[in-house]
Amino acid sequence: MASKALVPFLVAMMLLTGVCNTLFTKYQDNQCVRNCDDPDPKNRKTFEQPVLQTAQMFVGEVGCWLIVGIMALYQRYATRKTNGYQAVANGDAEDNDDAASINSEHPLTHPPVKKYAGPDGLLKGFGILLLALPAICDILGTTLVNAGLFMVAASIYQMTRGALVLFVGLFSVIFLHRKLHLFQWVSLVGVVVGVALVGLAGVIWPDSKDAVKQAVEDAASPDALRAALGVILIAGAQIFTATQFVLEEFLLERSSIDAIEVVGWEGLFGLAVTLICMLVLHLTVGRTDAGRYGMFDMVEGFRQMTEYKAVWVSSVLTMISIGGFNFFGLSVTRNVSATARSTIDSCRTLFIWIVSLGLGWETFKGLQVVGFALLVYFTFLFNGVVQPPFKFLRPNEEVEELLPEEPIEHN
Repeated sequence: MASKALVPFLVAMMLLTGVCNTLFTKYQDNQCVRNCDDPDPKNRKTFEQPVLQTAQMFVGEVGCWLIVGIMALYQRYATRKTNGYQAVANGDAEDNDDAASINSEHPLTHPPVKKYAGPDGLLKGFGILLLALPAICDILGTTLVNAGLFMVAASIYQMTRGALVLFVGLFSVIFLHRKLHLFQWVSLVGVVVGVALVGLAGVIWPDSKDAVKQAVEDAASPDALRAALGVILIAGAQIFTATQFVLEEFLLERSSIDAIEVVGWEGLFGLAVTLICMLVLHLTVGRTDAGRYGMFDMVEGFRQMTEYKAVWVSSVLTMISIGGFNFFGLSVTRNVSATARSTIDSCRTLFIWIVSLGLGWETFKGLQVVGFALLVYFTFLFNGVVQPPFKFLRPNEEVEELLPEEPIEHN
């Protein structure tokens, strides 16, 4: 459990690594990988490999075992250093030490350092396999989001993604028996409204002047069904992500396992399942004429990743950022709650928007400022940083704070 002073650092690092991960993934999606010299931009193909992106995410999580190994080596070195010889006192102090040792309740020698024996509680022994459940939810959520993002505009993706906090809050009440006060439910709805306004601004005032006209034409074409499918995929992904958050909180509060080891185990389980699915999908779909060069063509995906420098560099950066993001996110879950983690994570949209404006990926829209103001305010309101504005929203009993004096133990 982290101290009070460490929780703001965990929150800040979760936001930083989360923002980097999203920007690296968006940059990777924009890279041309086929027909790049064609004068017609419509014939150029960008990197669209959601399954491979899911696999690279788990590779980044597996990389956390390197940190665990380095920490273990350092601990072993520190243990050997403390077990060395110590200076022996001389003079009259020896008689006083001998007299004190007779009545001493403490051992005269340093106790042996307790060796780490693995997780205890629910994750002890084969119970560690339970971490495969949130890993599978992570696979489904990430893959569905990546697939849906190819079918809809980024603004629509942001609106749909806002439902995550509601799902996490609902699941926490149902399965973890958490109690959310009225002002916290209002805060969750406010976060969803804020995120929805951000996305709505992109629909009303698109960056491209021809986007509205194109959208009207697409409404009467098969592309409308494609967009509807994209929304369904992204909405379904939020259910799996919410389930992942709640499962992780349930398991973490019943075991003393370190958050970085949880990320490593989930990475191992997730990578194994993803590679098996990739192989099956490649053999059944990717090798066919209809599936060739598609998202299930594993050979083509690896070719694109290794042949183009921008793709593999962004892959490495994504792996590093996703490993850190999951570690800091799990640390926030352990020290606060899954619902607090989801509301804080929603603020990523604000920082991504600021960076996107600087890079020229988006244009300024006044309605987005209103949406972000609501997003930040209701996030602060939910986590107790600001007080509810109305008396009827203020609870009569004590509420768990975002930055408690002592880390919260959920029993």
